[in-house]
Amino acid sequence: MRKWGLFAIGLALILAGSWLAGSIQTAGGVTVTDVRFPGAGGVTMSGLLYTPKNATAATPAPGILAVHGYINSRETQSAFAIEFARRGYVVLALDQTGHGYSGGAAFSNGFGGPDGLKYLRGLPMVDKANIGLEGHSMGGWTVLAAAATMPDAYKAIVLEGSSTGAPFAAEGTPAWPRNLALVFSKYDEFSKIMWGVERARDVATAPKLKTVFGTTADIVPGQVYGSIDDGTARRLTQPVTTHPGDHISTVAVGDAVDWFGKTLVGGTPKPAGDQFWIWKEIGTGVAFIGFVVLLLGTFNGLLSLPLFAALRHEPVAAVEHRSGRWWAGLLTTALLPILTFFPAFIAVTVLIKPSALLPQSITNQVVAWALVNAALTLVIGWFGRKRAMASFDNRWAPAILIALATTAVGYLSLVAADALFKVDFRFWVVALKLFSPAQFKIALVYLLPLTAFFLVATRALHGRLSVLGDSAAKQYGSAVAAMALGFLVLLVIDYGLFFLTGRLPTDLDPLSTVIAIQFLPLMAIVAVISTFTWRRTGSYVPGAVICGLFVTWYVVAGTATQVV
Repeated sequence: MRKWGLFAIGLALILAGSWLAGSIQTAGGVTVTDVRFPGAGGVTMSGLLYTPKNATAATPAPGILAVHGYINSRETQSAFAIEFARRGYVVLALDQTGHGYSGGAAFSNGFGGPDGLKYLRGLPMVDKANIGLEGHSMGGWTVLAAAATMPDAYKAIVLEGSSTGAPFAAEGTPAWPRNLALVFSKYDEFSKIMWGVERARDVATAPKLKTVFGTTADIVPGQVYGSIDDGTARRLTQPVTTHPGDHISTVAVGDAVDWFGKTLVGGTPKPAGDQFWIWKEIGTGVAFIGFVVLLLGTFNGLLSLPLFAALRHEPVAAVEHRSGRWWAGLLTTALLPILTFFPAFIAVTVLIKPSALLPQSITNQVVAWALVNAALTLVIGWFGRKRAMASFDNRWAPAILIALATTAVGYLSLVAADALFKVDFRFWVVALKLFSPAQFKIALVYLLPLTAFFLVATRALHGRLSVLGDSAAKQYGSAVAAMALGFLVLLVIDYGLFFLTGRLPTDLDPLSTVIAIQFLPLMAIVAVISTFTWRRTGSYVPGAVICGLFVTWYVVAGTATQVV
């Protein structure tokens, strides 16, 4: 039974966290339903529908279309959706086209916005005269597309870290869109793209925004311009956070709640500061931690079975002590991934367009980065191959089988969480979702190159940096440092300078900068899984295959599909 102790702990964390998250999003009698509906061109659209108990066909309630940004999904807007539903609004948290479980290609059909608004307006419990639109980043362009297509179908709109006009929305005027609240954080990474200013803190001076507000003077945050009754009201709010920080900002959520309270009729008024969505975020975060523990516990339990007895070996350390060469190897291993990160991502953007074979832009970037690092690691290993002391007994068949079984148990835990509580595993921008059938097929293409990377990376990790006599804490610490320290350094320097100056040093590619945030916890998880399995088998192979399966699943299910 002791061999399955971690499994039990992981399962308990998943159940407790998922129950907490599910309880928060359904508090007060709200029901959360996974919906599918037809969109333009026969595309199937997906969303989570939050229905408060006061909303019925006999007593229709205001409705809100809430939409996530690029490479996110419907759950990303849950803080907003939960607080809107608590106030008596029917909320459709939409998956954009090419995202989550919505079909079509990303950027197509107005991002799915017109389809979402049409579906929301068709629900019998929704008051069609009181509909609001809310969207973050590209989700702002999604709801603007809906507003442009159906100009009389909504009363108010909240843009979070988004903009009117180029590159993907109609130009804003003092009269369009109707009753606009703009939440644009002081450290938004996309200020150039959105409003044409170098620093987000200066967005109130942007000529483009002044045009929308109908003024030539600098805009005063918090002041209402125009008239709500006439549909020309405008307000700017600037939380002290970043673009992805809008998702977990009580100021951003509170501003949206307050604006719809002023512009929509109906619902159950509550103060803007009355928010408890964070407990849902904590719950799914605990469930994510439980998922990782469950993987470790499943592997440990399976390893005790006779079927996998051949895998059980004591690990062999690579070196006897930490020398200058060891420290140089650690720094090289840690820094190489961040030195290649932006060049690889930018090169793919410029040179490799999505195709039927490789249909996801972000996954293409991740794979290119991984293969570049695998190649460089092999080159470095070639020159230093005589220094390694570790020998590995790679029993490939049982290693692959135990990795598949371990990951399958983890996947089933997410299936159960979705079925029982209608949640996935996530905290902030780090999110693990179930595959759609199309995404599962896509994952099969990307699985081999990503697994190859982890085979090379974890072989180098344990074959060059493991030290004789190290405690478990030192082994895990060294592995996490080697795999994740570089991203920590990158983010601390990048965002440290950003917060000091208001200018993002990597603003040439702000999207990849935001993506780098996810690499920090992901690579730390990879280090933990790899070290855990190596300590019990003496081999890098089982851990590398688990990491290949997990990261491929994470990336493919959590990003956008450009070609269908």
